[in-house]
Amino acid sequence: QLQLVESGGGLVQPGGSLRLSCAASGFSLAYYRIGWFRQAPGKEREGVSCISERGITTNYAASAKGRFTISRDNAKNTVYLQMDSLKAEDAAVYYCARIEICTPVTLLKVTGSWGQGTQVTVSS
Repeated sequence: QLQLVESGGGLVQPGGSLRLSCAASGFSLAYYRIGWFRQAPGKEREGVSCISERGITTNYAASAKGRFTISRDNAKNTVYLQMDSLKAEDAAVYYCARIEICTPVTLLKVTGSWGQGTQVTVSS
């Protein structure tokens, strides 16, 4: 099984922070490029960030750059998305997935199936 499980979402105030985790089970995450995506109600799923196998290459959506940081700890089989200075428009269900290449996020190609995601709510 090649399964990714997202966690770490929750309710935060504008300006707050969350760290999302993408944990792999059944395979070694070290050999895969990973992307973070999000989908807000009524909107299409969009790429947020991606990271190469070793973390050398990263890309971010323009809306996320400077506020979000993607990282990975292959020893823990986990990819993270640190989200700071959260805004209302960041509210969405966040997903991680295996991708072909860490391209600009608008061009990301997902190779694995989607999980359930983790809900991020930004509200006062």
